[in-house]
Amino acid sequence: MQYQVGKIGRVVVARFEDKEDVIGNLTGIVKKEGITAAVFYLVGGMREGKIVVGPEKDELPPTPVWRTLGESHEVVGFGTIFHQNNEPKIHLHAAFGKKDSVKVGCLRENSTTFLVLEAVIMELSGINAVREFDPSVGLSILTLS
Repeated sequence: MQYQVGKIGRVVVARFEDKEDVIGNLTGIVKKEGITAAVFYLVGGMREGKIVVGPEKDELPPTPVWRTLGESHEVVGFGTIFHQNNEPKIHLHAAFGKKDSVKVGCLRENSTTFLVLEAVIMELSGINAVREFDPSVGLSILTLS
């Protein structure tokens, strides 16, 4: 296990409007504000999204199982933002609900808001962390230095 102790720095509250790019907006905010480490919460609606709902088998590297939202869903999620190759890398796990159906997964592609989505981003100060691609697992892994 690796860990570091830091503090909460600035807090950013944002509202994404209908059909806006969720991952793109989060990335844009942290770039504009010079944030290199953060946690964030999302609550609201999404109309599009491509999520990973687990590996096909418990083996490394994993083969992801993909699902597409494709229509409006309620969403609540938590994520982290750390840089990879000097660019912000979003890692978001969320629950996506529509009527009696709920999907839980890692949002990776094609993210657009339905109606409104709220984000609360909390900057982490005193944390020296990045994401680095690990070929043995086929994923970008958090590395603390």
